[in-house]
Amino acid sequence: MKQFKTEKYTDFTKAVNRKKMEKAITHVESKFGKEYSIIIGGERIRLDKKFHSYNPSQKGEVIGTFQKADEPTAERAMQVALKTFEAWRYTPAKTRAGYLFKMANIMRRRRFELNAWMVLEEGKNWLEADADTAEAIDFCDYYALEALRYDKGPKLYKYPGEINKQVYIPLGAGIVIPPWNFPLAILTGMTTAAFVSGNTVILKPSSDSPGIAAIFMEIVEEAKVPVGVVNFLTGPGAIAGDYLVRHPKTRFVAFTGSKPVGLRIVEQAGKTQPGQIWIKRVVAEMGGKDLIIVDSEADIDSAVAGVRTSAFGFQGQKCSACSRLILDDKIYDQFMKKFIPTVEAITVGPTKDNSNYMGPVINESAYNSILEYIKIGKSEGTCVSGGEPAPGDGWFIRPTVITDIASKHRIFQEEIFGPVLGVTRARDFEHAIQLANDSEYGLTGAVYTKNKKKIEKAKREVFVGNLYINRKCTGALVGIQPFGGFNMSGTDSKAGGPDYLMLFTQAKAIAEYIGSRKTSKKTPRRAAKRKRRK
Repeated sequence: MKQFKTEKYTDFTKAVNRKKMEKAITHVESKFGKEYSIIIGGERIRLDKKFHSYNPSQKGEVIGTFQKADEPTAERAMQVALKTFEAWRYTPAKTRAGYLFKMANIMRRRRFELNAWMVLEEGKNWLEADADTAEAIDFCDYYALEALRYDKGPKLYKYPGEINKQVYIPLGAGIVIPPWNFPLAILTGMTTAAFVSGNTVILKPSSDSPGIAAIFMEIVEEAKVPVGVVNFLTGPGAIAGDYLVRHPKTRFVAFTGSKPVGLRIVEQAGKTQPGQIWIKRVVAEMGGKDLIIVDSEADIDSAVAGVRTSAFGFQGQKCSACSRLILDDKIYDQFMKKFIPTVEAITVGPTKDNSNYMGPVINESAYNSILEYIKIGKSEGTCVSGGEPAPGDGWFIRPTVITDIASKHRIFQEEIFGPVLGVTRARDFEHAIQLANDSEYGLTGAVYTKNKKKIEKAKREVFVGNLYINRKCTGALVGIQPFGGFNMSGTDSKAGGPDYLMLFTQAKAIAEYIGSRKTSKKTPRRAAKRKRRK
């Protein structure tokens, strides 16, 4: 069997790779303004109501035009998904896995194009975009191999006179609602996990990233995944999305996004509808208020680099991004003296220019919300860096650091989803852990210390789904660091891990009575002897 290996990142210090990326950006820009269809059962559908995807680095520049799905279109997608499921559910795991291997290879071939879409539609810098594509490839390969493993079933103990096995069967037709911030990786992971397990999918991407989702559908079709297995539905979640979440035939909902939307989905999916004969499965990843503790016995230079990347990579628009920095009072001044110059050195601008480390935030609504939080932060603490928009025609905000933040402050407690870092002093390591756990979220966290006893204490007591020791709190790798969090961070789904496909399947135990082999072999002989005596 093929061995899983994570995809290497592209080295953009090499001129040949820079030229390929520049060419890909020009190619994608040439496609700006194109209209994209809804795809249901392989059929292209155009509707009267439409919406646009915009370039966040250039206000008003249209990336593409997309269809606003309504309830009748959503119902049509559901009926196709249900019909397709009747045959797809019995497709051998090896065949289903084969489609994912094909998709991974297509993504490798189209890698720079995929990167360019994320640079232009989401404002990712080149490295962040390439990492997103690499993760999407990893999801395809990993879940294909996992499907083959699940197909073998678990090892059960033997029982005399029976053959016992447990098989994993698919759930049915489900809804996949991915986010805009990992518009290829998470979309790919959720969708492929669902359909490689034998389910059919209605894919409803974010309205901020429908362009890269449309390219994903091109890859699905290029890999010749049977029509109707993945159906592509664009538009506002409040129309088509809510309708499908409530639908009595929806078997599962896989969602990644904000806490309010996630809780709404959990609530709606939890209400049994007329004709519904199952409990809907909800897989939800809902964000975080992630922390990094820097202890008095930490490697300060390593911690400075890790905090900078964790807080300001992709403009802080990651559910795993560090937004709470907890510093031991003994090293506070030393750390900040080294840290602030690295923040002020961050370049902000359109990410088609590879010299810019930070790009725009995703849209005007996010821009206004982040600036409002910065205003709140200034009233609660002291802004020591950034705290204002950056120049340019996009939604640019300078990386912002606010000190003197207490645990009761909103900047400490509420998810901002932008380049804003709150800094809090801790009296000692014990106090730092108390501060770390003072949150309704529990997604990621990192602890920097050289003290082995403190490391063990952190492993036991820091309450997050993904804990990192002496490294950044972002960048979980498929198959290596299964990803998902506690409390209001979601259902701890552990995407990219060995338990994930279980969320899209149901286990069926089968016991077949075969009797005693010893008895069955002697019975014909005994019958013959009785016949001769007669």
